[in-house]
Order: sequence, then structure tokens, then C-alpha cells
Amino acid sequence: MQMRNSKEIIEFCNQHELSLFDYALSYEKELTDRTEEMILSQMKDYWIIMKDSVQNGLHDFSRGEGRIIKRKAKDVYDLALTETAASGSRMLKAVAYGLAVMEVNVTMGHIVAAPTAGASGILPGVFLSLQETFHLDDDKIIEGLFVAGMIGSIIAKNASISGAKGGCQAEVGSGAAMAAGAGVYMLKGSKEEVFSAAAIAIKNLMGLVCDPVAGLVEVPCQKRNGIGITNSLMAIDLIRAKMYSYIPFDEVVVAMKEVGDLMPACHRETGTGGIANSKTGIAMKKEIFHVER
Repeated sequence: MQMRNSKEIIEFCNQHELSLFDYALSYEKELTDRTEEMILSQMKDYWIIMKDSVQNGLHDFSRGEGRIIKRKAKDVYDLALTETAASGSRMLKAVAYGLAVMEVNVTMGHIVAAPTAGASGILPGVFLSLQETFHLDDDKIIEGLFVAGMIGSIIAKNASISGAKGGCQAEVGSGAAMAAGAGVYMLKGSKEEVFSAAAIAIKNLMGLVCDPVAGLVEVPCQKRNGIGITNSLMAIDLIRAKMYSYIPFDEVVVAMKEVGDLMPACHRETGTGGIANSKTGIAMKKEIFHVER
């Protein structure tokens, strides 16, 4: 039952009267040969880690800071609480959650790489925001995590979730697609709507390069998690307003792979192009690693 794309998954689920969560759980059981209880327990643990990483990023500064980025997620969160945020209080709180996770990540704290460490703030940011706004219980969140994993699996099979292979579109883009599609699922969208949201999220970040300053997962990675979160939430609302992707999800993933394959090596996590090659970016690398360039 290991389907390669969304079209096959939707057809299989409809034929066997399964939800996307049912399919994802069954797929995991088949893939790992573990019991349903073991798999669900592990996913519950992942959700606990995600929530803890947000709280630790916002309130526990004992681990210090990154080589470049400072502890600013709490300041963003505090601005969101004033309800004067230009992007809106809910949106900015979600962004703050994601920034917090990235601040934990750069200090070698405990996070869930979903789909990667460089995009680890997107799912917690989006899911916590949806949980607060729509009063979703943890069981529904767990279902959403399985659906997110299923979406990420399709992208990994047919394109890439690696910045070194496909640029940041493969990391933040994939994370945003996973969060958007799972968000629609948790808000009772149809199977087709789930994948339409994921398609929108990928298209909005198509071609995004991976250009980490000094080769570190800090700049611009942290703020790109923020834009991934806003992208996901927008895609969810577009679907709720019945504004769908004209291009099917599976075709968007094929296009994503094409773009990634054409991307030059300097824009695929090597830290030699984009803003990593800017005057300030080079100066940061010299200061951190004491190298000539």
C-alpha cells in the first residue's frame, strides 16, 4: 500500500474508506513493522518535544545564543501580545513559536527535525497556533502530524527535502506544505483540499535558495521558518475560502524537483552563494571561523 503520489493515495483511501490519517498510520505500521500503540506513542512524544522546544525558546535562555542569531523570539512574542502587530496577533504569535524552536536548535537543544532541523520551527508554529485558535485537542494534533509526515514522504520520494539537493524550497517549502496540508486536514477539509493547500505552500516558495551564512543553520534560516509559517497559514485560509491550486500537488512536486535540479551548487547549502556570499556574510564567516574567506 505504499503509494507514490497524492492521486494514488486519494484513490486508495476512497476505495477502502480510509482517512488520510488512517492511511498514514497504516503506512507507518507496514514500513516499520511496529504496533499501532508504539507508533502513536512515539508521535505523541514528538508533539511533546515540539511544544517544549517552543516554551524553551521563549523562556529558557540558559543555553545561550547561536553564533549569529540572538534570542529575539520572546520579543516577537511580546509584540504579538500587544495586538498592534502589522501582521496580526495570531500570525505573529505563530511566527514567534517557530523562531523560538530555531533558537533552541542553534544551541543544540531538543527539537524535532520535521522535515529537517533547518525547517523545524514550521510545524510547531503552525500547529500550536491552530490548536489555540480552533481549540484542537492533542489527539487531533497527533493525527495532523501523521498527515504532515505523509505529505513530506511524498515530496521526499518525488523531489527532495534536503537543502543540499534542492535548495531551501526543499526544506522550508516542504515544511510549509506539510503544515498547510495537515492544517486543512485538522480543520476537516477534504483529501483534495489537503493536497491543494500543500501545493499552494510549495508554489509560494518555489525556487527558494539555500544560502546559509558561514554555513550555519542560523541566517537566513530562522526568519525563513517565519515566512514558512505565514505561508502555511495563508494557504490554509485560502483553501477554507475555496480558493484552490490550479496546478495539482503531484505536478507541483515534479516542478519543484526540476527547479532544484537546475539550481547551481552555490545556492544549495554550500554557503558560497546568495547572501552567504555578500560582503557582510563573508565578514561574519571570517569573524566566526577565523578564515580568509
